[in-house]
Amino acid sequence: MERVDSKGRMSGWLPVASLLLAMLLWASSFVALKLAFRSYHPMVVIFGRMFIASLCFLVFVPSFRKIRFRRRDLKYLLIMAVCEPCLYFVFEAKAMEYTTASQAGMITAMMPLLVAVLAWSFLGERVRGLTLTGFGMAILGACWLSLSGVSDAYAPNPLLGNVYEFVAMICAAGYTVSLKHLSADYPPLFMTAFQAFLGSVFFFPFLLLPQTVLPTEFILVPALAIVYLGVFITLGAYAFYNFGVSRVPASQAAGFVNLIPVFSVILAMLILGESMTFQQYLASILVFAGVLISRYGGRTRPPETIVPIDPSTSLPASL
Repeated sequence: MERVDSKGRMSGWLPVASLLLAMLLWASSFVALKLAFRSYHPMVVIFGRMFIASLCFLVFVPSFRKIRFRRRDLKYLLIMAVCEPCLYFVFEAKAMEYTTASQAGMITAMMPLLVAVLAWSFLGERVRGLTLTGFGMAILGACWLSLSGVSDAYAPNPLLGNVYEFVAMICAAGYTVSLKHLSADYPPLFMTAFQAFLGSVFFFPFLLLPQTVLPTEFILVPALAIVYLGVFITLGAYAFYNFGVSRVPASQAAGFVNLIPVFSVILAMLILGESMTFQQYLASILVFAGVLISRYGGRTRPPETIVPIDPSTSLPASL
């Protein structure tokens, strides 16, 4: 049963279910991307998913006019959207050109700790030792899962690729914290739409680059994959994630990210016919246990109010 706190925000199973569904959708994006990249240039795919999501959000524009927009929040909305999807997608794509998926997975598992540090620094969220223990277990499980998989990716410069992936995780952490800062005043649907619109504008110039190969024909399966990415991933997954983050501490919400490699392996097994090793089963259990501990065992008593950020310094006003 859902509970409502003093600020009218729900807590309980619904935010958790939203976060789990967001992780499942994001995990499915790897299959969709693989199908889309077979026939279309990566920048065409990324812009296509943003543009399709933007079209879906057009029907909600009239309702957005009712939102009490504060001009001082514009820069935080821009920070949120520039961090993700804009810069995140750029650095993630570059990372996969130079490093292996297993090494990138290890770097990805560092995001929850990055978010916890930023949330403690800028939002005033308290992080207990048990929460960090759960994060540690989830990170260890995600790394174990990545290393136990057999990868055939070519890695010409793993160090450079891992640096790109780490920068992508910093962008993702900045996105989560800025989203949490804005969630008290703006609905998740509006913030997801803002990401899609800005992402479309950001990635459109990439279509004009000489190295971008524009499509010359319509190919059904890759085209449907782009539609899936735009509707169910760019729109759906981010909407579910934004809803979850708006109702649980950002540091705990970030712990669910470690479920993505687990769901990815499961979907690959079910859809692509791949099999899991015994070590991958154990790693998956470890990730799930870590997320549960960080979510329920590490409950913290949140501060009465979110620490406001001083617009002139981008730091908590209490500092």
